[in-house]
Amino acid sequence: MLFNSIEFAIFLPIVFVLYWFVVNKNLKLQNLLIVVASYIFYGWWDWRFLLLIFLSCIVDYLVGNALSKQEDKIKRKFLLSISITLNLGLLGFFKYFNFFIDSFADAFTLFGQSINPTTLNIILPVGISFYTFQALSYSIDVYRRKLEPTKDLIVFLAFVSFFPQLVAGPIERATNLLSQFYVKRNFDYTQAADGMRQILWGLFKKKVIADNCSIYANDIFTNYHDYSGFTLVIGAIFFAFQIYCDFSGYSDIAIGTARLFGFKLMQNFAFPYFSRDIAEFWRRWHISLSTWFRDYLYIPLGGSKGGTLMKIRNTFVIFVVSGFWHGANWTFVIWGTLNALYFLPLLLLNKNRNNTDIAAANKILPSIKEVFQIVTTFSLTLVAWIFFRAENVNHAFGYLKQIFTNFFQSYNLNLPNTSTVFFILVLILIEWLQRNKLHALQISDDSSKILRRVSYFLIVIAIYLFGGQQQSFIYFQF
Repeated sequence: MLFNSIEFAIFLPIVFVLYWFVVNKNLKLQNLLIVVASYIFYGWWDWRFLLLIFLSCIVDYLVGNALSKQEDKIKRKFLLSISITLNLGLLGFFKYFNFFIDSFADAFTLFGQSINPTTLNIILPVGISFYTFQALSYSIDVYRRKLEPTKDLIVFLAFVSFFPQLVAGPIERATNLLSQFYVKRNFDYTQAADGMRQILWGLFKKKVIADNCSIYANDIFTNYHDYSGFTLVIGAIFFAFQIYCDFSGYSDIAIGTARLFGFKLMQNFAFPYFSRDIAEFWRRWHISLSTWFRDYLYIPLGGSKGGTLMKIRNTFVIFVVSGFWHGANWTFVIWGTLNALYFLPLLLLNKNRNNTDIAAANKILPSIKEVFQIVTTFSLTLVAWIFFRAENVNHAFGYLKQIFTNFFQSYNLNLPNTSTVFFILVLILIEWLQRNKLHALQISDDSSKILRRVSYFLIVIAIYLFGGQQQSFIYFQF
């Protein structure tokens, strides 16, 4: 079920009414309703996917409780290995089986041997990369004794399958979300109103910007041979805004929806395109995944505490694995490697924590130095996005070659309509002014009621009049 669909527009109010007006006096019934609603929400794509998420939940629930009763180190490691094997095994089979088979066949071709691999018609379950990581973090935290396992199966099912963030995050930790299912929730109008504002901004980013940018980005990337290098740069810029508004738009809707039900999810995006270096960018982009890899992969490998070679190794491991997490394609591996190359100089020079505050703090406009830093960082990410968007490695290098060899050639020029450009500028302006907030429409109740209502009305009108054709969220494929 898509957030930007009629089905969800009907589904959400029904669940909301049942949650607050029918089962509101019983916490267990509220949690059970969340489980049922989440399974309906997820099963809307394909009911068979429910078997996978249920299997993952049951195994991790049993492993967590077994770990709490076990003191033997070897047996504890064995129990953890069951959770890791199941979760990564499911993810590996459904997401990477055909990729490894095809890559194996390609490797033989390089040596003059030709084999015909057998691939399967595997359907990738929606959101499997997200909920497997969420369930896996629970088992690891219980193993590390950072978390007491839950004895309530319904609570655990609700934690893993919580429908607002189930399909594309944020990837929540049990230390934050699981505990909230044990606390009685009372309806908070202020929190719900702010949640609605965040949902509205998420829909604006998705419908008005991402879906419209995709029209031009898709055409330019598909037919890049027909366009000049200048147009290809425009295509890359539009893809950069497409993926940002698509993914952060989903996160806004997810976080806002969760707030309607009394839950607080972690911030997943913090205005990343205003970053002044690549390290800051990764502290602000897909925060839940970046911190997941930091806590469960980078730090266990030694983090930044070892020698230079260890720092280099760990940096490449975390970025390459992050790239591979995004999809079974060598383009994602190169995308991750590029970001590692961008990040490494900052780490080795101990400059990766230079920009921990917002750009132009306590000022309206950035300095010339900050403008240069922001533009440079955005340009670096733009090159990496080309690999992220390309169908394959040859496509990516062909796209880049066309940019640098035919920049001023008199090819066709595919320009977007002025409304799309206008709304991108509106996005940049509003998010710049709100860059110290949790989301762009976080507005104080002390501000003018008329101004707030006019702003909401204009956003609704923009969604209605300029919203692009309904499209699935990009990260559903991951």
